[in-house]
Amino acid sequence: MKSLVYALPGHEALATELAAGIGAELGEIQMRRFPDGETYVRLLTSPLGRNVILACSLDRPDEKSLELYFASATARELGATRVGLVAPYLAYMRQDARFNPGEAVTSVHYARWLSQYLDWMVTVDPHLHRHPSLDVIYSMRTAVAPATPAIARWIGAHVADPLIVGPDAESAQWAERVAAGANCPCVVLSKKRHGDREVEVSLPDAGRWHGRTPVLIDDIISTARTMIAALRQVRAAGLQRAPVCIGVHALFAGDAYAALCAAGAGEIVTCNTIAHPSNRIDVMPEIVRAVAELDGDP
Repeated sequence: MKSLVYALPGHEALATELAAGIGAELGEIQMRRFPDGETYVRLLTSPLGRNVILACSLDRPDEKSLELYFASATARELGATRVGLVAPYLAYMRQDARFNPGEAVTSVHYARWLSQYLDWMVTVDPHLHRHPSLDVIYSMRTAVAPATPAIARWIGAHVADPLIVGPDAESAQWAERVAAGANCPCVVLSKKRHGDREVEVSLPDAGRWHGRTPVLIDDIISTARTMIAALRQVRAAGLQRAPVCIGVHALFAGDAYAALCAAGAGEIVTCNTIAHPSNRIDVMPEIVRAVAELDGDP
């Protein structure tokens, strides 16, 4: 029997593409708010005896996570064989250590909670820094669909003479893989953060890269302050071509997108893991491949 894909609110396009890609049925789910703000959930397509897949990217996760839990729990109660999650963006990965006394290590707590009610999960390039892999904190089966092949393809098709620039050491893993895929050079900046919105970066000697198009790449663009600082440094180094800014996940908190535009980005491009007007890079083929492997493997 075909798997059943339910779209959580706002993720209908993701669910439709996913169902078509893996040959699954698109299920109907109803969610709404009671007048007091509580969540109503109804599965209009029966999950009895079916492998269920929930489609929901987890940007702005607090409200979505409760909806996800209710949908999963209901599917199980109504006889679903397994319940998986396709979350192109995975939240609560950046607080991966206790930096100050008394802080919650929310990446671990969130992983434990999701693992209690899901059988498997597919995501795209999670923010792995101090955790070497998702398996370290998630007890359910997980798979990571890489964004770097799609980014490299886009750069190869749209950017002349690219120079990949990683804004900080944390971005190095993405920047170096993209540069290898696009067959072009790569430099990684050093970063010093002075607060949530104040970042200082420095650029190695860039004199030999004049004539190249700087392509700034990072996994998450949230406040965009790291990207803005890197952009200014690239400009100050004398690279003449307008920088292209690429992010895997387009969070763009507050005025981040406008601020990045105002800082002089020639083009801002993101993957379609979080719906945003800057989405230009399609990672659905990678997501479909990862889901097909996990959904078909009990």
